[in-house]
Amino acid sequence: MIVKQIWTANPYRNFNYLVACSQTGEALAIDPLDSARCLQTAKEEGWEITQILNTHEHLDHIGGNQAVVEATGAKVLAHAKAASAIPGLFRGLIAGDVIKVGKTVELEVLDTPGHTLCHVCLVAHGDQPALFSGDTLFNAGAGNCHNGGNVKALFQTFSQQLNRLPENTRIYPGHDYIENNLRFTLNREPDNQTAADLLQQVSGQDVNHALVTTLQTEREINTFFRLGQTRVQAQLRVDFPHLPADMDEETVFTQLRELRNRW
Repeated sequence: MIVKQIWTANPYRNFNYLVACSQTGEALAIDPLDSARCLQTAKEEGWEITQILNTHEHLDHIGGNQAVVEATGAKVLAHAKAASAIPGLFRGLIAGDVIKVGKTVELEVLDTPGHTLCHVCLVAHGDQPALFSGDTLFNAGAGNCHNGGNVKALFQTFSQQLNRLPENTRIYPGHDYIENNLRFTLNREPDNQTAADLLQQVSGQDVNHALVTTLQTEREINTFFRLGQTRVQAQLRVDFPHLPADMDEETVFTQLRELRNRW
């Protein structure tokens, strides 16, 4: 499996992806908002885009579909319940479906509600697993739930699905928010040296060659995976004095997401 992360350099800081088969040159375009860059990259690599995968229905993820379809004839894939929101949907996906790209690539579909209720992530299994996480999981952060989402569903996605993936899973998110997310982590855990070191490393990085984290790293620097940490809970009680002495992880996650909304 060959992965090309494409930095759009737009105000929304989107990442687009091409996932290609090394044998056939067939490629899957994931959320190809910047259709011109995706098409140019495929041309330079000698790949043929045959499928488009939208992680969810928001315009900054589906806005490039038509141009890519017109240029390549690619088929559009997305959550089965997103048909009314994504024009030209060819294949509706449910949890456990497999997307094949050429002869060598198989990606498992995860149904991952939270950011929206029609969100999917893709997992590549094997010696070097990878997660294409859309707007569910960001480097050092979690998606918001402003536009058709649900924070309790997002917590379940994190705790019951994402946190159970292998620790060496590489994380490919839909946006570059890592610097601000790390600053939020340090606001919650000022003594998190791993987050402080990583912030120094990525500050001003060339986003055309962005750092790719693993799930193991996320568990060290992403507050939304660190719900049981004493310091995280203590800081929450400063902001929300009404919280009980013994908080369950869903409460911690929900309150963190509320803080992050206005942080």
